[in-house]
Amino acid sequence: MRHEDRDDYQAWLWGEVLLIGLLGATLALFVAYPELRNTYSLPQARLVLDTAVTLAGAIVALLAGLRFSVDGRRLDLLLCGGFAAAAASTFAFSIAPVLGGQPVHRVEFWAGLGGRLFAAALIAAAPFSKRRVNARGRALGEMLVAVAIVLGLSWGIAQHAGTSLPPFADDPGSQPFQLRAALAVQAVLSLVAMVGWGLRFRARRNDLDRWLCLAATLALFAELHYVFTPLLSARYVSQGDFLRLLSYSVLLVGVWRAIRFAEFGRAVAEERARVAREIHDGLAQYLFAVSTHATMLENGAPPATTLPQLKEAAAAAQQEARFAVLALSSAGGSAPFDAALRRYVDFLTADGQLEVDLEIQEAIRLAPDEQIEVFRIVQEGLANARKHAGAQRAEVRIEEREGERFVSVVDDGAGFDEAEIAPGQGLKNMRARAASIGGGFRLVSVPGRGTALEVVLRA
Repeated sequence: MRHEDRDDYQAWLWGEVLLIGLLGATLALFVAYPELRNTYSLPQARLVLDTAVTLAGAIVALLAGLRFSVDGRRLDLLLCGGFAAAAASTFAFSIAPVLGGQPVHRVEFWAGLGGRLFAAALIAAAPFSKRRVNARGRALGEMLVAVAIVLGLSWGIAQHAGTSLPPFADDPGSQPFQLRAALAVQAVLSLVAMVGWGLRFRARRNDLDRWLCLAATLALFAELHYVFTPLLSARYVSQGDFLRLLSYSVLLVGVWRAIRFAEFGRAVAEERARVAREIHDGLAQYLFAVSTHATMLENGAPPATTLPQLKEAAAAAQQEARFAVLALSSAGGSAPFDAALRRYVDFLTADGQLEVDLEIQEAIRLAPDEQIEVFRIVQEGLANARKHAGAQRAEVRIEEREGERFVSVVDDGAGFDEAEIAPGQGLKNMRARAASIGGGFRLVSVPGRGTALEVVLRA
């Protein structure tokens, strides 16, 4: 374990111990002094709390389902099913009856409790799941069907039991034993989830696991408050309800952070891939030329002809290195871009085989990411005109017309029939580069009349 990781884990562990101590002390105070365990007759507040919990659970279920569709981890599948069950049971058995103008009867109450127990079981099992699922769409559909079936069974069992179910009333001392037992089971499941996410964070250092553990800790003490504080009718709220809402709020923060980290990691990966492509397409080729000419000298090639070529290749490699720095820079402006492109054109046309007319409008501005991609597109277009089309003359225009910025490369080479010749890797690269900066790409080629490519840059 690295020193930084160990310090991070120790800081989290002590924070978790402190939180458990504070919540435990508060719970002990409520148990020792029953008069402090207040419940409040606030039906509108209860409806708002249930609605907030439902929305939070649905959002987490949706995000977990999206992660599962990408990664295929069973952990995300269980989280999706668990929070979907929690959200659906709360809406169906706690919110919908109230919105319909009816009070929550004992049938809806016990059905909702059964759905929440099922949800807690799925969430508690999630941190201990390590496998991946291949048939992701099918597995996700089966999980949602299973959630619907379990909720239907909960409703059917509660309705069939009828009057044999213990009632809940406004009297704090009338909380039935069956209810305490069910809430105790739910607290045990929250404890299992807390331990599981804590162990997972210790092993993997995943930021989301830390937040899931924190949310499970708050959920655990919410359930314990429900055990010691009578869970009355839907008109009442208690300390457990606020802890439950806080648990879901913490969970949403953790999921939001996970999404932000995922976006950052994907951006870093894309940037690394782009830099690797730049090195491969540009600098590596010139360094290979330097190595080749040095080997020729070592093998006895005439210095009079080899040294100038080696010098040219070294100068080109140096220019490529400078442009690679430009690609990584956040500075704007087009002066370095102009100089780099003109120097490349001078190097390309030094042997007289191709004449290039380059025109860059003075007022045009290119963003840093546009500069490197436009440079590579022009480089690829001119290389194709020289090597494959046998062109003698080419025109490069970078200008703004009627509020739009255009990059065009036109040559007088052999051209080709677009319908008969499959696009090569160079053409695919140019299309990909244009798309990476939000530009449109168009190519027109006629046999015997040359080729014209055009990029329309983003607004």
